[in-house]
Amino acid sequence: MVRVPLTESERARGELLGRLLREARADRTMVEVAAKAGISVETLRKIETGRVPTPAFFTVAAVADVVGISLDALRGALLVA
Repeated sequence: MVRVPLTESERARGELLGRLLREARADRTMVEVAAKAGISVETLRKIETGRVPTPAFFTVAAVADVVGISLDALRGALLVA
């Protein structure tokens, strides 16, 4: 299966998503958040740095829940950008 390249706007949206989750993480460690979300630290690192511009919905939902940001707030911030 050939993966279609991401558009510039998709990449930018992924970077913004990562930044929003990173800011919401605040002073919690990546290890703490990743463990509570049930994902690897490397996956969280890739999401926060925009290297995974289209993470799975349930991964985003789990991280958002742990860091205390609603999916509605994330969606709103991504739509405004």
